[in-house]
Amino acid sequence: MPVRQTLGAATAAALLLLAAPSADALSGPYDQVTIDPTGTVGADGTISLSGTYRCLSAGGPVFVSSSVSQGDPRVRQGIGGTSAVCDGAVHRWTNSEKRTPGTLTPGAARVEATLMELRPTAGGLPLPAFHAQREQDISLTES
Repeated sequence: MPVRQTLGAATAAALLLLAAPSADALSGPYDQVTIDPTGTVGADGTISLSGTYRCLSAGGPVFVSSSVSQGDPRVRQGIGGTSAVCDGAVHRWTNSEKRTPGTLTPGAARVEATLMELRPTAGGLPLPAFHAQREQDISLTES
């Protein structure tokens, strides 16, 4: 009986190794979004955030949306949206939004960026399909 269990475990291990993705497969292109380590806040309340994105293909319009929180992490403020091009190349995105002056101030902040597609459906109503998402602590500086 122990020999049969050993052969079963060895076979299972071999199958797992064969099914595991190669290093080349993991380093290939994929959808991604990044966030720059600094954003700006103007005296008039204009917040600007930026980063990069890459997406391979899409069946509908794609956007990079962003939000920022400062202080209370439960309170997020949407900061603009940018149309995205899904051609496999890395592109820059910048989102800006005017807020009441003093709402966000220079200093530490938490940003979330999302690469999202509005995918058409058979019923005609487009539904969101998320390609990539990232959260990151950044520093807001005075512009």
